[in-house]
Amino acid sequence: MPTGSGDPEPVPVSVTDPIPRRLAHALDLLNFTLADVRDGLGPYLSIYLLVTHNWDQASIGLVMAIGGVAAVVAQTPVGALVDRTTAKRALLVVGALAVTAAALAMPLFPDFYSVAALQLLTGIAGSVFAPALAAITLGVVGPRLFAKRIGRNESFNHAGNAATAAATGALAYFYGPIVVFWVLAAMAALSVVATLRVPGSAIDHDVARGMDHLAGQPHGQPSGFAALLHNRHLLVFAATVVIFHFANAAMLPLVGQELALVNTEIGTALMAACIVAAQLVMVPVAYLTGAKADVWGRKPIFLVGFAVLTVRGLLYPVWDNSYWLVGVQLLDGVGAGIFGALFPLVVQDVTHGTGRFNVSLGAITTAWGVGAALSNFVAGEIVSAAGYDAAFFTLAAVAGAGFVLYLTAMPETAGISGRTAAPLA
Repeated sequence: MPTGSGDPEPVPVSVTDPIPRRLAHALDLLNFTLADVRDGLGPYLSIYLLVTHNWDQASIGLVMAIGGVAAVVAQTPVGALVDRTTAKRALLVVGALAVTAAALAMPLFPDFYSVAALQLLTGIAGSVFAPALAAITLGVVGPRLFAKRIGRNESFNHAGNAATAAATGALAYFYGPIVVFWVLAAMAALSVVATLRVPGSAIDHDVARGMDHLAGQPHGQPSGFAALLHNRHLLVFAATVVIFHFANAAMLPLVGQELALVNTEIGTALMAACIVAAQLVMVPVAYLTGAKADVWGRKPIFLVGFAVLTVRGLLYPVWDNSYWLVGVQLLDGVGAGIFGALFPLVVQDVTHGTGRFNVSLGAITTAWGVGAALSNFVAGEIVSAAGYDAAFFTLAAVAGAGFVLYLTAMPETAGISGRTAAPLA
């Protein structure tokens, strides 16, 4: 099918056979280098503003929420753009360069309005990465190999996060919290090189948007956007994503703040230790989730993620000892590893054949951003009013509610893509 860009028709690899080793390694490198860039400054920014510039927790929560809101607003239109464009690699490059510029500028302009503006830029640029990476992956491997490849993507993503967090922690011990900006900028620049190692001709842009061949039939036409609003399973999943990230997003920044207040000189290094510990757990969890999602089903694995998140929120207040807090953070590796690997799979399951995979992924990522932004803002207010323990217990209660919702309202979606090419009613 013509790409609409005037370029020769792409020659994708087979969607049923394993992809060539060189292409697999290119995807590995892309996910590894984009890992730190996708997640942004996050909890590191909260420590930097708290320790270096003496910001209060409510202001920190607000400025972090601004970046989250920017991502929320941008995600759905960016997803629609990813569906339509054949320049998916160019979108990744532009996003990475914007994140690099923002990271280098933030330490130079640490006042509230400048940081807010740069967080706004980072949020918009960061909205590109999730749908573009998922689209490129689906366009390269096809739906039959998507689960295993997404698990591998997430494993390299977490390995990249662990490596950069370890480097950040070591450098921060000698040079202070400012090094987090340098490391982020360096990884963003490397991700540009990694993006260009994935050949454009390897991507089937029709398959990348969910218009793959079904039962020997040719590509159809994308369904209307209204069909997504009537997709009950997609809407329920969006609600559970909001709840998951409302419960999850603020936990690590709050732990980082507690560690920094008790250990002012090495707060950033301890935060890096938390991230490394969790990311090292996420690597095998994500790989196992991708490998077994088609065998065990999505639902039971996702419920484990919610249960672990609930327990994690309840354990943080037990003790403010640094070793305890870092140890509990290992549980983040289980919950986040499961979510990262299953998130695009469930979206692909319930939108298969609609041609709206990436805009749906963008919309659900918008839900993700809503939950994360609210989490940081609300948790900051709770800490200011009632302390850290109250914030952790509140987040644990929200996670428990998410477990119940997914258990009762969300069906098993594994195999849906093989049964229907239409949006679910």
